[in-house]
Amino acid sequence: MTKTHHHDQWHELACQKNTKKQSNSGTDDQLSTAAGKQRDSNILQQKQKKANEKKEESK
Repeated sequence: MTKTHHHDQWHELACQKNTKKQSNSGTDDQLSTAAGKQRDSNILQQKQKKANEKKEESK
């Protein structure tokens, strides 16, 4: 296998993956953004809660 052939194959795979992502994200984009924000918010709240508990313990 030549170097250019390998690169072409990799490029083709990357394009296929990208196309799949684009076709999936059409209508779900808004939903996934909202879900992502909700998840991030939950994670931040958990971290804050742990930080507050540590503060209380160290007093």
